[in-house]
Amino acid sequence: MTLPFHDPTALAGLGGLDLIAKQLVEGYLIGQHQSPFKGSSVEFVEHRPYYPGDEIRHIDWRAYAKTGKYYVKEYEEETNLRCQLLVDCSGSMAFRGRTLSKYDYARQLAAALTYLLLAQRDACGLITFHTEIADRLEPATQPLTFQHITRMLAARKPGAETGLARVLEQIHPTVKRRGLIVLLSDCFDHLDSLMQGLQPFRGARHEVLVFHITAPEEDEFPYSRPTQFRNLERADQRLLIDPHRFRQRYLDRYRQFCADLETRCGAAGIGYLKLSTATPYHVALGAYLASRK
Repeated sequence: MTLPFHDPTALAGLGGLDLIAKQLVEGYLIGQHQSPFKGSSVEFVEHRPYYPGDEIRHIDWRAYAKTGKYYVKEYEEETNLRCQLLVDCSGSMAFRGRTLSKYDYARQLAAALTYLLLAQRDACGLITFHTEIADRLEPATQPLTFQHITRMLAARKPGAETGLARVLEQIHPTVKRRGLIVLLSDCFDHLDSLMQGLQPFRGARHEVLVFHITAPEEDEFPYSRPTQFRNLERADQRLLIDPHRFRQRYLDRYRQFCADLETRCGAAGIGYLKLSTATPYHVALGAYLASRK
């Protein structure tokens, strides 16, 4: 069977996150890219706490005998790149029109990135969030990491309000080692606050990549009849509008928001790519690989 790689909505109905992620990466990218972070060194780097899924052979039993806690030895070959995926699961990410929801798109892309990173023996971790951190898995290189991340993404449902800037401020002090931060979000927040949340990562010499997830209806505003809009983060907020009167004002402000976000990310040295939920995943994966070069 030929998978419809060009159509994220059709892909979503053909299997779980893990299956589609493997097909996406193997179908498009494996064999086309050599990681620039590989090396032959196996020099010891540091200890870190043991997490479920880590290989038992890497546990430092001497450290356990002294402290009563499990620590894992990390080596340079295993820590060439450490990536933390930040996936927005706030209520606005539940929006869907003629395509799959923004959250479904973001989590499938996150699953594919995880598979790609682990295939290159790079470390990958996950944080999902709304007004606060919902799930967290520290970056690791073990094959089981892929299963842990896809299960977390599949189990998490979007809801609650957006707390993007505040959550970024909570996350930053906890990311101790320099690496890559990938944000997958519709980025609905005040831009000043959002950039204040992102810039400390750059100040700490992390690389930052923002995948701005949008829906075609947000980009086009195709409504023609009186339409009631409801707030996906506050159920009691509804608004009935005449699209003809509202359309141009909405599009002007929305396009200005997207342009300002891209400009401010560029000025801060942050990678940015706007992705509609109708955009094939390989566009985002290609952008990621280009950023690694």
